[in-house]
Amino acid sequence: MTSPTLEALCDSLPKPVLVPPYQYVAPDEVLEPFHQLLVHDRHMTIAMETYHHCNITVKVLQRKKHADWYSRHILLLPFGTDTVVQGGIVRIHLPMLDPAVQTAILREDTPLGHVLIDHDVLRHIEVKHYLKLEPGPALKAWPGFNADQPAYGRLGILYCDLQPAIELFEIVPADSLVA
Repeated sequence: MTSPTLEALCDSLPKPVLVPPYQYVAPDEVLEPFHQLLVHDRHMTIAMETYHHCNITVKVLQRKKHADWYSRHILLLPFGTDTVVQGGIVRIHLPMLDPAVQTAILREDTPLGHVLIDHDVLRHIEVKHYLKLEPGPALKAWPGFNADQPAYGRLGILYCDLQPAIELFEIVPADSLVA
């Protein structure tokens, strides 16, 4: 699996998402509190639950299944709210996952991180790039994101049972951060 690009992940959806202007940044250039939410090797769901002190749910905005691949554009929300704390796009090579894990993912009712943890999948994320996404109209493609403020994200590959099974882009909106 090659290193994912933001453009390729956005194009993997049935209605491609606009790509906001962005620049790659070094991990130490990711400002706090974005830094503590992005610069680590844990699942973003767990990082969000720890940061926001609550359970996190997933909302799937769009999905596409083609041959052995499944892509989805998602939002993570604190349970019982409409507040967006993270957006993301994943592209999953389904044959690299156990059938029970595939079924749980395709149900779309549980954040990916919890599905993998609940099924005891050995996981490791290899972050390829950290990104600073510039304010502007393209951020409006992400519900719950303020188009007037920058956001930070990361691109990477999620290894499942030592296999490079998932390409991902995870983005955190500035409005979700507590002072």
